[in-house]
Amino acid sequence: MSQAQAATLFLLVVPVLFGLMYLGWRGRARRQSDVAAPATAPAGVPAGAPLPEPLLDPVEGVYVSTVRAGDWLDRVVVHGLGVRSPAVLHAGRDGVWFERRGAPGVFVPAAAVESVRLESGMAGKYTVGEELLVLRWRSGDAHLDTGFRPQRWSEASRYAAALQPLVTGGDQ
Repeated sequence: MSQAQAATLFLLVVPVLFGLMYLGWRGRARRQSDVAAPATAPAGVPAGAPLPEPLLDPVEGVYVSTVRAGDWLDRVVVHGLGVRSPAVLHAGRDGVWFERRGAPGVFVPAAAVESVRLESGMAGKYTVGEELLVLRWRSGDAHLDTGFRPQRWSEASRYAAALQPLVTGGDQ
């Protein structure tokens, strides 16, 4: 095969592969239509402001992704929930707010929180120890796990303990 033929083949195959990836992503979004769109911010709280009755100071880190509860690889793509981005976690008696940069924020009301735990990984990030703070919550009929890796990951267990008052007694 000549160099020109190889280049032509490459230029034909790459768009087809991207097209197939797009169709797969769109199909995944269609299958996840049961996931309700979360609020992007708590009502009445401006960007960067702490939540009323904070449970802990704002925590900088990385919003890893949101997956279906119990399935670390089933990334949720609807409503931008699967987009990894730098974020600040705000937690108060009203809920947990992931204020993301470059993606819409995600606010989880306290009534929707089912559990808070530490894990070693999920779609988009795997670590050596239990450094991911994972929040299990309900969105419509869907049960979701959202992962957040704090910048000071050595304090992840302290953050998880601070969020325990939000747990509504759901699956733990």
